[in-house]
This record gives sequence, structure tokens and C-alpha cells, in this order.
Amino acid sequence: MEEAKLIKKCIKGDIKAQRALFNRFAPKMFGVCLRYAKDKNTAEDVLQEGFVKVFFNIEKFKGGSLEGWIRKIMVNTSLDEIRKNTKFKNNVNIEKVKQEENKNYILEGLIAQDILNIINKMPSGYKVVFNLFAIEGYSHKEIGEKLGISESTSKSQYFRARNFLQKKIETIK
Repeated sequence: MEEAKLIKKCIKGDIKAQRALFNRFAPKMFGVCLRYAKDKNTAEDVLQEGFVKVFFNIEKFKGGSLEGWIRKIMVNTSLDEIRKNTKFKNNVNIEKVKQEENKNYILEGLIAQDILNIINKMPSGYKVVFNLFAIEGYSHKEIGEKLGISESTSKSQYFRARNFLQKKIETIK
């Protein structure tokens, strides 16, 4: 079904259209939720809650990329879940973090799933900031505003996440 027609039917509450929209975007959005969630069950819950928000607010979609609009809702729903259930621990100001030399790591032999598995093993604060900065493209200022932390804490968490990822990759080599 054409996207514009699907949206119009979803606005009218058409269950078949809502199911079609869900089936079209759920697999990709589940991947987004999984990057932020602590486990698969939490990701599934966030996905469901996110689609409830999508259907509740679909009339506010003003054009552009429907997938991008839905992704933003999923990221924000994931962040809401994190804020409800966790706190950032051991935050350190970026100035206090020892700067390490950038090293080139060979990623040969690693597949995307290996990297996702490593990211999922990161402490929550690292994982969230890493996903928002490296994958979603938010600035540290935007991340700070979204999470209620300082810009320097966001930078610190990203720096630590990157080091965590590098060390894990190094042990795989």
C-alpha cells in the first residue's frame, strides 16, 4: 500500500493499515530499540510502546521520511525507558579522563553482529551515549539535553564507550 494512503488510513484508526505499518517498520525499529535496551524483552516492550505513540500521533506527521519520524519516536521511547529504570553511574568530567593515544584497530573478521554484541555488553551510560552519538548522529550538547547530563559528561561517556569497544575488539584479534 502506498505510504500516504497508509498514513491516512492509520489516522482514521484502520486496524489493517496499522498492522501493515507495523509490519513494514517493526523489524528495523526493533533493531533501534535493541541497541538501547538491556535485553530483548525490554526492546520488545519499547517497540510496542513506541508504536502506540506512533499511532497516537500519526496525524502530526507532516511529511518527509516516515521511517525517520518513526525512528525518532523509537529512540525517544528508548531513552524514556532508560530514564525510568537506570541512572548514570560513575560519571566523570571529560577533563578528568586520561586521554589515550588513538590506535588503529583492524576490524577484519568482525561482523556487525560481533560489534553489536560488544556494544550490548557496555555499561548503560556508555551504551546510550555511544548509540546516540556514533549511530544516531546527535551532538554531545543534544545528548546532554535529552539525558539531563552535561555536555562534558556525554563526551566522557562516549570516550569511555569507545575505549571499551576498542579493548574488546583488541581481545578478539
